Amino acid sequence: MTDLETTTISLDIASESDLPRFRRDLQEAFAIAAVEAFGPLRDGPIPSDADVSASFTAPGAVVHRILLNGQWVGGAVVSIDEESNHNSLDLFYVQAGDIGRGIGRRAWSAIEALYPQTQVWTTVTPCFERRNIHFYVNVCGFHIVEYHHAGNPDPSSQGSSDDMSDDEMFRFEKRVQPAQDAKAMGTDSP
Repeated sequence: MTDLETTTISLDIASESDLPRFRRDLQEAFAIAAVEAFGPLRDGPIPSDADVSASFTAPGAVVHRILLNGQWVGGAVVSIDEESNHNSLDLFYVQAGDIGRGIGRRAWSAIEALYPQTQVWTTVTPCFERRNIHFYVNVCGFHIVEYHHAGNPDPSSQGSSDDMSDDEMFRFEKRVQPAQDAKAMGTDSP
């Protein structure tokens, strides 16, 4: 049994006083792949402070801290639409020192369990971010449904202050089978 198997992953709601640390930890985690791909960040953190703040205050946004045995190790911002049940994962990170320990997989499972009415989850990630692409497709069960680039820009990112908004991005989608439908078909829900 690994040490992570004996631990508890949970979520809570970030308070206003948590948001500066959330932003710093998120930007530190995001910087790892950006620096590997492009070298030192010369234009400020990624995502920008303005983009992170906009995510915190978007309609339906819920800012969660990811806790490992009660200790803050990551976070997620989800946008919840209770009418359509089409929700989005807007930001997701595990602290830089805790990446690769299975925390993200378990945190995503906790998010899905917290929002069982969700029919569709969506998210985006830059094409250079191979770790995220692997995570969303191979670990979480998302599918790449759109490729945004200069010839097919993401209509939702217009006016974004993030310098990387012009870069190539994948949009992912995960369709969730409601638990009652899965039981009726004799299968487990995803």
